[in-house]
Amino acid sequence: ALAYLSHEYLGNAFGTVYDISTIAILWFAGASAMAGLLNLMPQYLPRYGMAPHWARAVRPMVLVFTLVAFLVTWIFDADVDAQGGAYATGVLVLISSAAIAVTIAARRARQRGWTLGFAVISLVFLYVTVVNVIERPDGVKIGACFIAGIILVSFLSRLARAFELRVTSVVLDDMAERFIRDIAHRKVRFIANEPDQRDVAEYRDKLQQIRTDNDLPASEDFIFVEVTLGDPSEFESELRVRGEVLHGRYRILCLESSTISNALAALLLHVRDTTGQRPHIYFEWTEGNPLAQFLRFFLFGQGEVAPVTREVLREAEPDRERRPRVHVG
Repeated sequence: ALAYLSHEYLGNAFGTVYDISTIAILWFAGASAMAGLLNLMPQYLPRYGMAPHWARAVRPMVLVFTLVAFLVTWIFDADVDAQGGAYATGVLVLISSAAIAVTIAARRARQRGWTLGFAVISLVFLYVTVVNVIERPDGVKIGACFIAGIILVSFLSRLARAFELRVTSVVLDDMAERFIRDIAHRKVRFIANEPDQRDVAEYRDKLQQIRTDNDLPASEDFIFVEVTLGDPSEFESELRVRGEVLHGRYRILCLESSTISNALAALLLHVRDTTGQRPHIYFEWTEGNPLAQFLRFFLFGQGEVAPVTREVLREAEPDRERRPRVHVG
């Protein structure tokens, strides 16, 4: 409307300048939004396994966002009026979120006056947002489609990357390194143990069960490996290994990771690379439905540990002659 009035009453020269200025302002607004997305999304989505590694790069993400912009323009037939509702909804949601964030920050700072003022402003923007959504629901529809698309793509990405090693580095403390150096002179054997009471009977029975199931003599030396689950949403992290001796005789490597199988696989590969030997690890089968166990692994990082550990090792080391050995009994 303003562009029409500029051309109609102020002449084509002024109208053209106004058009160019409007285009430039909108271009800078789009560039600012693009810069914000490029700063935010690569920091979080790949970190939580919700996007492939190439999402950390700027150029591919610019192409993705540009294609999304073209898609939205095509869906609305390049109609400015049709896209106005979606644009207004996006801006109002952004401003309302910022107002609420400032209100929370003021409340935490115990600034009562500012908290009350910002709360009133937040309510005003929320009211305007709700009214705009009721009158022009296109913005909510587009937002819901994009949210559903992001969730679907993120789910598929995390599923496709479930068997990656997912460990950036392995760090052993002095005791753990001492255990590895000592056992490297013999055949390297680990026992995967889910910690329970951590008493003498637990380790004695576990050791006896592994020896019986795999027909191993009593002279074979073992080190227990126990993984404590951290935040399952952390897709990649550093693996810290701590060594300890319990009950005066049982050596244990304690790990903390978001997934059990990936942490065990990373430890085995690290031991192989540092000692030059192919380590062996021993499991017992987990009771329960295989599909349910896989869903537990996918969502919470636990479940059927033995086959998933073997699959992670297969993905990380294609050479069977160099791959650590997995035994299940």
